[in-house]
Amino acid sequence: MSTATTPGAPPAPTPAGSGSSGRPGGARAALASVGGQNLSLMGALVLVVVLFTSLNANFLSWDNMRVIGEAATIAGLLAVVQTVVIICGGLDISVGSQTGLASVVSAMVFTATGSSAPLGIAAALLVGACAGLVNGAVIIYGRVNPTIATLAGLAAYKGVAQLLSDGRAQGYVLGDPVFVFLSRGSIAGVPVMIWILALVAAALHVLLTYTDIGRNIYALGGNDTAARLAGINLNKYLLAGYALTGTVAALAGILLTARTGSGQPVSGSEGLELQAITAAALGGCALKGGKGTIGGTLLAVALLGALQNGLTVQGINTFWQNVAQGALLVAAVVIQQRRNRGRAVGLPA
Repeated sequence: MSTATTPGAPPAPTPAGSGSSGRPGGARAALASVGGQNLSLMGALVLVVVLFTSLNANFLSWDNMRVIGEAATIAGLLAVVQTVVIICGGLDISVGSQTGLASVVSAMVFTATGSSAPLGIAAALLVGACAGLVNGAVIIYGRVNPTIATLAGLAAYKGVAQLLSDGRAQGYVLGDPVFVFLSRGSIAGVPVMIWILALVAAALHVLLTYTDIGRNIYALGGNDTAARLAGINLNKYLLAGYALTGTVAALAGILLTARTGSGQPVSGSEGLELQAITAAALGGCALKGGKGTIGGTLLAVALLGALQNGLTVQGINTFWQNVAQGALLVAAVVIQQRRNRGRAVGLPA
């Protein structure tokens, strides 16, 4: 059975210019992983770097690059997994609350088990996966719009985290070698947190680009009716997608606990959902589904991280940073609509 190419999905392998595996090689493969439509985003990143380097010569120093990378890791994890959900045709607004809940659980279980980091981490990952499954079940079996379902999850998981923690930071993990390694360790001079983001992003890129599962995910978001007629189990893919989102959000919560030294029910996780969705949209994800790349999202994460760091170094009020982030999200959606020739709301087709 022939498979139609989904717009925005990784291009099907062609013999010309390919390696022995039939996949695009070299520069073509790198461009495909980012998305040709994101060349303007690459240009924007270069301009931001040049601007802030001209204002502060230390902006491009290795130490500052480490700071940018570490600061962007948690939002980056949520952004890359949000990309998968959006490609599926869904959306998860509750990822920030799931991160806070997992942070609290990891610290509280760590304390309750006599400082067992593995048990705290395992409990957080389990809670995250269950939260994601609940979101998926509400959407599929309750027939609730993903935006409404995960908006409810945003409030519910935040409430559960506050109930468990009594609204306060819980536990103290900075003395544990596992959490210290996660927050302060490095491999080959690169912080462990950045390695974790790179590994998760690489795994999701391979999943989406080189497996039948990835092709089915693009098909599901591109045209769910055609995907169902082709024999794809839509419910299974959506459930798995939201469970994966919850698990990666829990991983982000564990890193949040490691960075802050305690479980944080709200601080550090509030607003992460906006950052994740903004990065995915800037990276080329179509919010209606079926289009997007992990490389494009990572590029947007780098742009947002560099912009936030540069504005902070220049002493710009953080409130203006929020304004800039919201404006970027609107701009990304407007560009998508123009590129896809979408009909403006309230105007004739």
